[in-house]
Amino acid sequence: MAAWKVAVDRDSCLGSGVCVVYAPDTFAHDEEAKAVVVGPPEPLDTVRTAVEGCPTRALRWTDDATEPPVADNERR
Repeated sequence: MAAWKVAVDRDSCLGSGVCVVYAPDTFAHDEEAKAVVVGPPEPLDTVRTAVEGCPTRALRWTDDATEPPVADNERR
């Protein structure tokens, strides 16, 4: 299984805080009020909600695979 990570495009981040609200164990704001990754992308469903909810699309999944991760309860 791929080791997925989440990354922040700091040039696109406007500091809305959506990611921090949805996934506070994974994201925080730095001294510039920009999002930073502070923990692993867990639980997966909340981090995915944060990535999808980012108003500027500053968050993205990173890995060699082509599809973002799927939570265990969403597998078919």
